[in-house]
Amino acid sequence: MTDAAGALKQAMTTVEGAIGAALVDYNSGMALATLDGPGGLDLTVAAAGNTDVVRAKMRTMDMLGLQDGIEDILITLSTQYHLIRPLTGRTGKGLFLYLALDKGRANLAMARHQLVRIESDLEV
Repeated sequence: MTDAAGALKQAMTTVEGAIGAALVDYNSGMALATLDGPGGLDLTVAAAGNTDVVRAKMRTMDMLGLQDGIEDILITLSTQYHLIRPLTGRTGKGLFLYLALDKGRANLAMARHQLVRIESDLEV
């Protein structure tokens, strides 16, 4: 099992093109842990903004009556990918992993695969 800091370090070191990672509480919008890299992202701002994205999607799913879970949310920018993965384990309820990637260096499929593995090892 890995703690929050270890999980973010694993994301930054094992996911090619990673430029920032955070563990976020989407009830409060607060980042519980952050680790930035060469991207220079303000991960506190990213945590708050992506909390709005997660909440909006959950509200929409509720209004549609969808009884499904979100695996991940992908935001594609011209030079970056932003991955949001709500945690599904009993200790991770209300939290999500956020990972920003350099689009030119990242392999999106591998990044998603690695994020699943990191989540499975995470102990909050």
